[in-house]
Amino acid sequence: MRFILTTVLVVLGVCSHIAQTTNVFDDFEGNGTISLWTGDDCNTNAALPNPYKSDLNASNTVLEYHDVGGQYANVRFEVEENFDLSTNSVFQLKIYIPSTGLTGNQPNQVSLKLQDGKLEAPWSTQSEIKKSIARDQWQTIYFDFKNDNYINIDGSTLPPTQRTDFNRVVIQVNGENNNDFVLAYIDDVTLDDYQVPGNPVYDYLIWSDEFDGEGAIDDEKWFHQTELPNGESWFNGEIQHYTDREDNAYLEDGLLKMVAKRENFTDQGVTKQYTSARLNSKFAFTYGRVEIRAKLPTGVGTWPALWTLGQNIDENGGYWDNEGYDTTPWPACGEMDIMEHWGNNQNYVSSATHTPSSHGNTVNVGGQVIPTVSSEFHVYEMIWTPKKLIFSVDGGVHFVYEPEVRDENTWPFDAPQYFLFNIAIQGNILPSFVESSMDVDYIRVFQESPSTAVTELPKKETLVYPNPVLDQLTIEVSEAKDQPVVLSMYNSMGALVKTESTRLNSDKITISNLERL
Repeated sequence: MRFILTTVLVVLGVCSHIAQTTNVFDDFEGNGTISLWTGDDCNTNAALPNPYKSDLNASNTVLEYHDVGGQYANVRFEVEENFDLSTNSVFQLKIYIPSTGLTGNQPNQVSLKLQDGKLEAPWSTQSEIKKSIARDQWQTIYFDFKNDNYINIDGSTLPPTQRTDFNRVVIQVNGENNNDFVLAYIDDVTLDDYQVPGNPVYDYLIWSDEFDGEGAIDDEKWFHQTELPNGESWFNGEIQHYTDREDNAYLEDGLLKMVAKRENFTDQGVTKQYTSARLNSKFAFTYGRVEIRAKLPTGVGTWPALWTLGQNIDENGGYWDNEGYDTTPWPACGEMDIMEHWGNNQNYVSSATHTPSSHGNTVNVGGQVIPTVSSEFHVYEMIWTPKKLIFSVDGGVHFVYEPEVRDENTWPFDAPQYFLFNIAIQGNILPSFVESSMDVDYIRVFQESPSTAVTELPKKETLVYPNPVLDQLTIEVSEAKDQPVVLSMYNSMGALVKTESTRLNSDKITISNLERL
C-alpha cells in the first residue's frame, strides 16, 4: 500500500530560556520536595505503613491525618518559592477515609486551600477548592485552580492563576467550624506536572472532523461497524443492531447525529427491536490530546460512548481487523474510554481504562456530575502522554490513569489507538423509549508541533524522493553535515507516522522498512 508523505526536517537549536516552576511532590517514601508537614489540632505521621494497600495505591507508606476535634483542624506545608499557577494550576493527592474513622454528620469532602504563609493572618489571602470524596477506598482528587470552582475569601482578589502570593498549601477533611473527629490517610501529593516545561505540549492539530455538510458521514474518515462479532449479538448484553443507514448516523447543521431507535430490523439473519450506529475511525494515533464536543442522548437503557481501542485488536468486523491489523485480543490491545454515560444515571459521565490488569468492571475509573449532559454541548477531553492519561469535561479533570509500573499488563498504550463512537442499548430499556440521538459537533486530535523548540535549516535545497513512497524514502539536505536533526513524517491525512532523531554524517538520510499505514 503506497502512501503520500509530508516530511518536516528540523535542526535542534540551543534551548531557549525556560521559566522556573515550583516543583512540589511528596510520596512519603523518602522522595519529595516537601520538608515539613504541620498539623493544626491534627496529629500527623508522615511515615505510616499504608493500612489499606490496593491496586489503586500500593505505596508502602502514607501520611496519617488525625483530626482530634479541633474547630479548624488541618495539615499544611509551605514552599520557599511562591507558586506560579499561570504555568501549573493542578494539585493532586490520594486519600482514603475509613468509615470507622469519622464522628458526627459532616459532608464527605476534602478541600485544598492556598494562602500566603508569610502574613500574620494567612487565611485572609485564601483561595479554596472543595471536592466530594467517597469512604473506604483510595481515590485521586484533583484541584484545578484554573478550571474548577474556587472560593476566594476576599472576593475582590484576582483569580488564582493571576496571583503570585501563594506559598502555603492547607488540606482539610470534612470542613471547619465543627469538633468532629476524622481519621484519614493521604499520599502522593503533587503539583501536577503535565504542563511543566520539557513535558509534551499537544497543540498541533493533526486530524479532525468538523462534521460539516449534510447527509452521509465522510467514509474517508469513518467506517460503519455492523457485523455481529459472534454471529448473534454484541457484547455486554447489548440488544441493538448497528446499521450503516443514514437513519442511524448522518450529518445535519454541522453536527454528526447518531440516533438510537426502537424498530424491528433484520440483519445477518437476526431480528432485533432496536437500531443504532457504531463508527470506527480510519485514523489511528499514539499520544496526543483529544477534544470531542458532544451532547448526549437520554433514556434509561441508552449507553453512549466516545472511546478508543488498540489498532491491533482482533475483533471480527472492525475496520482495522478487516485491514489486517488483528494480532491482539481485548483487553491486551488496551481501551481508553473518554466518555461513557448510562441513561439510568442521567447526569453522571465517566472515563476509564481497560487493560489486562483491570478490565470489565475495571477499578481504573473516575467521573463527575454534569447537570446538562443531554441539553447542552460539553467538551470531553483526553490527554495521552507516554506516562499518563488525563480525562476531563470542559477542563475539569475527573480521572488520571498513571500506573506506578508500566508494563504490558498495566500500560498497553504505547501503540496506535483508533476512535469508536456508538450508542448501545441495554436490556433495561424502557418500553416508552422511541429514539434519542448523540450529537457530536467536532473531534480534534493534537500532537506536539513539529516546529516546537527548533531552529530552521539553512536555506539550501532539500530533496525528498520518491513521493508517494512504498517502503524507502531518501532525503538530501545540502550543507547540513554534523547537524543534529529530527525527521517527522506525516501521511496524507496529517497523522504523524514516523519520527527519527539523528545526526547527519552526510548530506543524505535514507529511511527504510516503512510500515504500512
